[in-house]
Amino acid sequence: QVQPVESGGGLVQPGGSLKLSCTASGSIFRFNAMGWYRQAPGKERELVATITSAGSTNYADAVKGRFTISRDNAKNTVSLQMDSLKPEDPAVYYCNLFAAPWGPAAWGGGTQVIVSS
Repeated sequence: QVQPVESGGGLVQPGGSLKLSCTASGSIFRFNAMGWYRQAPGKERELVATITSAGSTNYADAVKGRFTISRDNAKNTVSLQMDSLKPEDPAVYYCNLFAAPWGPAAWGGGTQVIVSS
């Protein structure tokens, strides 16, 4: 089953930056809205940012002004630039379809982000 593959996580100090990448091959991803999600320990997975196939974006209030989602359909990638990282941002970050009528694709392994001094 086709699933996205996330990368780019790591350890960063508060106020620092990271850029996450997601490779999602196949027309199901290229022609549909995509989202970045995150799940912190003991919490449910939450939506962080979305981008339509045409490039329109939307963000959760918690990350608005700090995170930027983008996509390159030619390269089958969706990225998340994270700036001004805060202690409440650590989580495993995932990418997947957003609001697809048939639901999300199989979830990948995600990429872990740790914010610590």
